[in-house]
Amino acid sequence: MTDFPPGFLWGSATAAAQIEGAAFEDGKEASIWDAFARVPGAVLNGDTLDVADDHYHRMPEDVALMKRLGLHAYRFSTSWSRIKPGDREFNRRGLDFYSRLVDELLANDIVPWLTLYHWDLPQAVQELGGWAARDTAYRFRDYAEGVYAVLGDRVSRWTTFNEPFCSSWLGYAAGVHAPGVQDPRQAVAAVHHLHLAHGLATKRLRELGAEEVGITLNLTNAIPRDPSDEADLDAARRIDGLNNRIFLDPLLRGEYPEDVRRDLAGYGIDDNVRDGDLELISQPLDFLGVNHYHDDQVSAHPLEHALETHLVQGSTRPVASPFPTAEFVTFPQRDGLTLTAMEWEVNPIGLTTLLVRLGREYDTLPALYVTENGAAYDDVVSEDGAIHDVERTAYIRDHIDAVHAAIEQGADVRGYFVWSLLDNFEWAWGYGKRFGIVRVDYDTLERTPKDSALAYASIIADHDASTRASTVVSPTAG
Repeated sequence: MTDFPPGFLWGSATAAAQIEGAAFEDGKEASIWDAFARVPGAVLNGDTLDVADDHYHRMPEDVALMKRLGLHAYRFSTSWSRIKPGDREFNRRGLDFYSRLVDELLANDIVPWLTLYHWDLPQAVQELGGWAARDTAYRFRDYAEGVYAVLGDRVSRWTTFNEPFCSSWLGYAAGVHAPGVQDPRQAVAAVHHLHLAHGLATKRLRELGAEEVGITLNLTNAIPRDPSDEADLDAARRIDGLNNRIFLDPLLRGEYPEDVRRDLAGYGIDDNVRDGDLELISQPLDFLGVNHYHDDQVSAHPLEHALETHLVQGSTRPVASPFPTAEFVTFPQRDGLTLTAMEWEVNPIGLTTLLVRLGREYDTLPALYVTENGAAYDDVVSEDGAIHDVERTAYIRDHIDAVHAAIEQGADVRGYFVWSLLDNFEWAWGYGKRFGIVRVDYDTLERTPKDSALAYASIIADHDASTRASTVVSPTAG
């Protein structure tokens, strides 16, 4: 295995809504995903989050599994609707669960990497306007403060948001994610209010003494199908603006990109910004989490057999484009690249390109962590009960090599988290897509490490052995 820098962090990640279950136990009330899953046709097969992986009841078993795999860190999210049901008073039973989780992780020498928001807004807050309403940003700050009051003595890494792209564009423009709204103007407002919430929470967490605060974005490379075609170049500019720069630039430069502001002027992007907002949003970050699964080749021309990377095949519920002002853009598949079960292209070099680009284009870029990277495939359980997931194993190995290539080219990448530890509720796909390196039998809830988990554990063990060897000081001859 290629050597990574000393202190490089190896982990895996999950999200509360996708694995916990216990959807209405111990005081928890509905999140927008609990509600959305009950909308006819919104989630394949009518799957709900009610049981999921039952991590809420099986948490010690799952942490023991992390320990066996040798994970250095575990990236998890706390559920707003469990901790502050209906965004009213704090729920001690919900907070106690996460306190026990953190203690269990620390007892097993695993760093708890906490994400405050992974898409499970309380349904009661959505009914007050959700992320389209400015008030939700202040509600989030108060929620963050309450979580820190209980866990801040033991958690050092705090992530405000996971993938605000999905919470805004997929939730309020496309309607493919909860809350299922299809209104570009609300989606544009949601983008800004998620940024504002990040700024408010970051400021408060730092006032309270948080050691490190950051955010996680899902980023892509928008590649024009024909670089000599002005229309394709503009399509790539638009997708890069809506997927990447509308999130990166406010955080790292304190401004929205001028071209994106022009594109979205008709949807009121500037109407949402008040004096002081961008200064608050652009406070220095201690780290930036990068989630990356695939590139996007784009074209401005209608094409047969284009990929629908943000839609759910087989869904009976109509959805819209997640890209206001770029609804016409198509995503042609490139020759020579294989697809995952999500119909996402496999192109590891794209991760290298992305990580290097970030350092080249943003002077204020903090340390980077690849906080999600993985692949869904149609796993087959062999007669001996093993899961020989050759494609996923290769995907993980090749993308880890891509991270190393980025480091060699100067990218300050300090950790890698495979997505996901467990098979889980894959949002609008329900339980139909499996990303886990550990298989979950949804009938018995039995956990079985796949070959990819064993390979990942071996990569970590080799790194740890190399690190130990490099720290051994030879005795001085005398």
